[in-house]
Amino acid sequence: MYTAVTNGVRVTVTPSYLEEQSRPEEGRYFFAYTVEIVNLNPERVRLRDRYWRIVDGHGRVQEVHGAGVVGQQPVLGPGEMFTYTSGCPLDTPDGTMQGHYRMERGEGEVFEAEIPAFSLDAPDARRSLH
Repeated sequence: MYTAVTNGVRVTVTPSYLEEQSRPEEGRYFFAYTVEIVNLNPERVRLRDRYWRIVDGHGRVQEVHGAGVVGQQPVLGPGEMFTYTSGCPLDTPDGTMQGHYRMERGEGEVFEAEIPAFSLDAPDARRSLH
């Protein structure tokens, strides 16, 4: 698990390799990641947008921007949690992901909540730093 707390929002990510959806012989590796977002603030927050920076084992960078997560823009009251699972295909057996969520407080203040950098590694992948 990888965890970051910024601006009163705790983001924890748990990645996993999906062997049944991967085709190493074709250069296709598929990873899932489960994200838990907890509002530690005394007021409501809403997740507006996401930004991901994905780096594969060859150092190629892909950036992803979009509204919400898994088709939702969840609103979290104080102490509430939202969890979702998504996936990421790579052409290499290893890589990294990191990013941030653009959040909004009840009064309209916009801020970022960090998504911690985490490693994507197939079981037989050699580990490298990106």
